[in-house]
Amino acid sequence: MAALDALVVDCRACPRLVAWREEVGRTRRAAFRDQEYWARPLPGFGDPEAAIQVVGLAPSAHGSNRTGRMFTGDRSGDVLFAALHRAGLASRPTATSADDGLRLNGVRLTAPVRCAPPADRPTPAERRRCGPYLARELELVGPRVVLVLGGFGWRAMLATLVEQGWDVPRPRPRFRHGAELPLVHADGRATTLLGCYHVSPRNVSTGVLTPAMLDAVLHRARTLAGLAALDS
Repeated sequence: MAALDALVVDCRACPRLVAWREEVGRTRRAAFRDQEYWARPLPGFGDPEAAIQVVGLAPSAHGSNRTGRMFTGDRSGDVLFAALHRAGLASRPTATSADDGLRLNGVRLTAPVRCAPPADRPTPAERRRCGPYLARELELVGPRVVLVLGGFGWRAMLATLVEQGWDVPRPRPRFRHGAELPLVHADGRATTLLGCYHVSPRNVSTGVLTPAMLDAVLHRARTLAGLAALDS
């Protein structure tokens, strides 16, 4: 995993994303003007042998692209880590920096695209270039459950699983909140995909995703993965 993380951090395969993440790191947001931005691709964060892999979309410009850790330092992360803490899967309900002492229990966070994209919209070509990193991470982790946040992540996961030899039904199952898709690999491995609306500020503020909805999906993920709560 350490070797994979090093490859991710050094990646410069997408010129548009490289230019954007570095420009954001130079100009910075006023609230963070005294901070040094990470401004590089993001490796996964959490348990390298996690039973639950959480798959988002891409790092945010002034969140993960600033702090250097998945879902850390933005409002989406605030929602996710609070819910993980309620579910007994995180040691604390907040995530402010890469060195804040936060620990995850049996959970690893990742994304199909590892650089912050302009307007939070990576292109299909950028997703494909980043795809091998997601595929390799899934091979190394071997999660019993993959919790996918949003339709972009769902489509990226299905494409990756097909490439890896998993028996994904045709037509491809559509994303929906609460979707549950058990899958079996040709070699006998099994995993389950769970769908959840993305923890974006827009979804949360409009009530598309409520805390109760997120808690229910995390409870289902914990049950399928057979995880105990994190010891404090």
